[in-house]
Amino acid sequence: MAQPSLTKERIALLKDRAKFVRTETVRLVDIAKTGHYASAFSCAEILAVLYYDILTLRRGEPDWPGRDRFLLGKGHAAVGQYPLLTEWGFLDKGVLDAYTRLGNPLGDHPDMTKVPGVDFSSGSLGHNLSVGLGMAMGARYAQESFDVYVLLGDGEQAEGQVWEAAMAASHHRVTNLIAIVDRNQYSLDGRTDDINALEPLRSKWAAFGWSVHEVDGHDVIALTELLRSIKTGERTKPTVVIAHTVKGKGVSFMESEFGWHLGWLDEEDEADVYEELEGAK
Repeated sequence: MAQPSLTKERIALLKDRAKFVRTETVRLVDIAKTGHYASAFSCAEILAVLYYDILTLRRGEPDWPGRDRFLLGKGHAAVGQYPLLTEWGFLDKGVLDAYTRLGNPLGDHPDMTKVPGVDFSSGSLGHNLSVGLGMAMGARYAQESFDVYVLLGDGEQAEGQVWEAAMAASHHRVTNLIAIVDRNQYSLDGRTDDINALEPLRSKWAAFGWSVHEVDGHDVIALTELLRSIKTGERTKPTVVIAHTVKGKGVSFMESEFGWHLGWLDEEDEADVYEELEGAK
């Protein structure tokens, strides 16, 4: 299927959907009274581009066998994914209004047994690339053509299982596996490279036999063009995209304070955040 032109209108749609991820994150965290603002904000454009341009999905059919799979390795950003699942008709929008309340299927981390459209559960970091590898290899053996996308945090790169999966994916030449690293420079405990140095990250992935790309993870044009070229281009290796992002992107005081990895806004600050997000271009 031919992809639509990347027109001004389509670019505006992608930017608007990224804003939607951020504003809905604020609303849902207010319901829960705690949540991961900054982690969801850093990948808002990535989620918007995947769900509105790249992933092959069918509206209202979360279990369609031919769909592309998407695994959220950084499961603490699920609050930004849930609103998009409602947009695809996988979830009733009313479910969002009781986010994390007793009996509601939506938790701080996504549960594949409860949430339609979630391809694998997240929580403990490091597992999703291995599972995505298994799904991608399963597609090969079943002669299916879907791709598997796995969004990883950069703090998650410290997990040994990530590199075991990376090594196996290269060995087996699993070309329908695409990893995206949300390189926002921070984890819960501070700067990732102060805690466990990741650089040279591009060289490490390349040494493990992956095709490596880097992009500004907030530039929807560059991000869309790159992911489109990967999807439609010839692949001989598994692919990783290192998306350079800003933790807390879109809210100035969250961008400068890594403590907003987890938190809750009071009423006055929340109003200021909505105003800043609505004024963003």
